[in-house]
Parts: sequence; C-alpha cells; structure tokens
Amino acid sequence: MKSTLLSWLLLALCTGQLLAAAAHPNIVVFLVDDMGVMDTSVPFLTDATGQPRRYPLNDFYRTPSMERLAAQGIRFNQFCAMSVCSPTRISIMTGQNAARHRTTNWINPDQNNAGSNGPPDWNWQGLKPVDVTLPALLRTTGYRTIHVGKGHFGPRSSAGADPANLGFDVNVAGASFGHPGSYYGARNYGHGTARAAAAVPHLEKYHGTQTFLTEALTIEAKTRLTEAVKTGKPFFLYFAHYAVHAPFESDPRFAAHYADSGKPPEAQAFATLIEGMDKSLGDVLDHLDRLGVAENTLLFFLGDNGTDAPLGHQHAVACAAPLRGKKGAHYEGGMRVPFIAAWAKADPGNPHQQRLPIPAGAVQRQQAAVQDLFPTILQLVGIETPKGHPVDGVPLDTLLAGRRDPGRHERFLMHYPHGPHRSDYWTSYRDGDWKVIYHYIPSAVSGNSHYQLFNLEVDPFEQEDLAESRPNELVRLMRGLAAELDRCHAAYPVDPDNRTPLRPQLPQTTP
Repeated sequence: MKSTLLSWLLLALCTGQLLAAAAHPNIVVFLVDDMGVMDTSVPFLTDATGQPRRYPLNDFYRTPSMERLAAQGIRFNQFCAMSVCSPTRISIMTGQNAARHRTTNWINPDQNNAGSNGPPDWNWQGLKPVDVTLPALLRTTGYRTIHVGKGHFGPRSSAGADPANLGFDVNVAGASFGHPGSYYGARNYGHGTARAAAAVPHLEKYHGTQTFLTEALTIEAKTRLTEAVKTGKPFFLYFAHYAVHAPFESDPRFAAHYADSGKPPEAQAFATLIEGMDKSLGDVLDHLDRLGVAENTLLFFLGDNGTDAPLGHQHAVACAAPLRGKKGAHYEGGMRVPFIAAWAKADPGNPHQQRLPIPAGAVQRQQAAVQDLFPTILQLVGIETPKGHPVDGVPLDTLLAGRRDPGRHERFLMHYPHGPHRSDYWTSYRDGDWKVIYHYIPSAVSGNSHYQLFNLEVDPFEQEDLAESRPNELVRLMRGLAAELDRCHAAYPVDPDNRTPLRPQLPQTTP
C-alpha cells in the first residue's frame, strides 16, 4: 500500500512538473557586453524603404549565428539601451528606466563612483534582495532561474553582488565587477594575477587550460540547461557574456580571420571576441534543439550599451560608423544596440508560438528599449507586476509580431548625471524623430552650450545641431525631458559651486 501511494505521489509530481513546463515557454536572454548595433555582420540600419542596408563594419565582423537568428526572427533597428552597463542590466531586471531605479552609472565594486559633481542620492548599491526582479517573479510561477556570466548588479560588499540573492536559483560566474581579469583559462581568468580583483568565479575546473572564457561560460550554460530540462520545469536563462568588454584579449580560435584586415591589433582582438560570442549563440541554439525544447524557447539577443570597439574617438564616426559616438557617449553610437527576438526553432503549430507569433526575417523600425523586456516576459507568462512597483517599459508583443503599434510612445530617456566619462553630466531624450541632449555643466564636448538638438529622420548620424535654428522644437523637447525626469523622480548632479541640485533649464528663447 505504501509503495503504491509513493508511486502515485511521484507520478503526480512528475505530471505536475510536465504540465507546468508545457504551460509556460522557456525564456533565454542572451546579453552581450559592450556590443553596439554595428558590431555584427547582420545589418540593422535600414534605407529609406525600410530594407536593411550594409555598411563597411558589417563586412568586417563575422556573426553567422546572429544571421541565423535574424533569419528566423525579427530584428529591431532602433533598440536603445542605457549608455553604460549596470543601468541597463538593472533595467532588464526591473522594467524601470535608470532615472527611476537610480543606478545611473556603472557600479564600481569598491567605491562610490558618483563623480565629483554627481548626485549624492544615486543608487550605487544597485539591486538588493528586497527588490522586485524578473527572475524572482518567474520563480514564483515555477521557473528554474539560471544566471551565467556577468552580474554587475551591486558592489562587492553588497548582497546584490551575488545574483543568487536576486531571484536566481543558479549563479555561475556572476559577481560585482564588470569585466574579467582575463579571458584566458591559462591565466585562470584573472585569479593569481594583477587583475585578481576582477577574477571570474566558479570556473576553477578550467584553470590552467586553453579554454577561452566565452567557451567556458557556454559549456556551463549548456550544462545548466540540461539540468533544468531534467527537472521538468520551464527555465529562464539569463546568459550575460563578459565578452566583448575589455581587456581586448584575442580569442585564438578566430584570430586568423582578421590578421589581414588592416585594423589595429586591439580592433582585431575585439572582432575575435565578437565571433566567439557568436559561436556561443549558435552552440546554445543547437543545444536547445538537441534537448528537444527549442520550439518552446523564446530567445532575446541584445547588447547592454553602445559599442566600445577600439576604432576611433568616442565622439566621432568611426567605431560605430556611420553612427556617431560609442559607449558612454550621448550620441546614438552609445545607446543603439542589436536586438533580435526569435523562437529557437520555428513551429507554427506550437501553442506558445501561436500566442506570440514572430515573423521570420522581419525588421521592426519602431523604437523600443531595454526596460520593455520585463513587461513583455511577464505578460507572456501571465504574471502581474506587484503593486507599488512602477514599470516604465511597454510590452513588445505587437512589435514582435512585425506590426507597428500606433498606441506606443516612441520616447527614450537616457540620464547620466555623472562624470568624468566620455560624456559628463548629461541627459538625452528621444521623442519620435527628434532628440535633445542637455548638458548640466557645459564643456568642450557640447561646444560650451547646454543644448544639442537633432532630427534623426533626416540626420540619423547626428551631424547637424539644430538647437539654435529650431527653437520651438528645442523648447518642446526640453519640456518633455524635464517631465520625464520628474515622472521618474530622478537624482540630479550638483552645482560645482554651491552643491545644490542642477535641474534642466529651458532655453531662454521661447515660442
């Protein structure tokens, strides 16, 4: 009798797990560090007819797995992230713009890096165990939540430094720092070297080997996926590569592909990091197929901020050509990132894919941003956002289906009240085709002016500043910028002289 009862209970448990797995899709967020929209052989920028247009950088990089993913899903050509990494990562976890969650700078693991005139009340501590996070919410619905790779959610002494305290069942390699001590297994990924403060944890089995960090993380991700499938639970894998962040250490598997490119050695190394990351993407897709779960798995591929390719000055058109600027800058090269969404294997008869159909080879030109992932995933799974947790993101369902969403706002706020960096103490605000940049403390970068204004429809590469010639648009955009900051209860930089908060000021010329 006891044996029969035990067998029945085990059967009921297994059946319940299988039903839970069938009821919810698996989700993978594949996040690449410092990868801009031009760091790929997949063309994201489009011509006047909306068709993808290739530029020279698309022919320099090799990303066949991204090409494969884009061919079976949809890519966005105006997908925005915060201009530096920790703000984006916390926006993905919370659905909030960085101005609201107030982690508006990358988190220095060991000291408050607000900047000499930065806001004293910015959120240097990042995420905390009490915060509402995407993995914690998914876990309440039965998901197995897996973190592999870079964390950078909180400083070294904080609980948030360990993703396992933020809703993840598993953490492999996530810690407080934002770049690896080394990509080389032969150098123990930084352990025992001058870069030990950024030594990647949990990978001791690869120490002293020729296993490149990107490959080690991929092996670990595949292992954790296999374990998750065996449990019968749906899984959420947040796979955040340290690549392609500096140090620009060449991945020897791909170095020969760029030896005759004419590019500087660091740029060649950067390209090998891109190709290694791309191989990882292909390996994950293949593994999902082998596990028999690809049809039930939705994959989001994106970068965390604009490019850091070592190809030119941060405010020029070089490293993200034809876009201007790079990581940390207030131009589009600092905020535009690749974004592809696709089911890991197309199956028109799959109920999950019927609920969220994604057309193959499509291009979405409507603007979206990193905080949109949070409400998109929760809506797909059927989880309501807890009361008292404001969300700035908007679900992407209509856009993922390849349609335009007429009710969706096309605004993006990027707030960076810090310095010194490539651009200091600034906020940018996009509203449709128009973009304004406000400099709290004018400098040589801003031409000693508080304002820059661009029309991205006619000047997508930000070459003509219209702040003086279009005063009405400048005032309209500045009003919108100030309103968005107020809505998010943003923290402001302080005046160098009297240490009072510096709030955006409207230009003296008014309509």
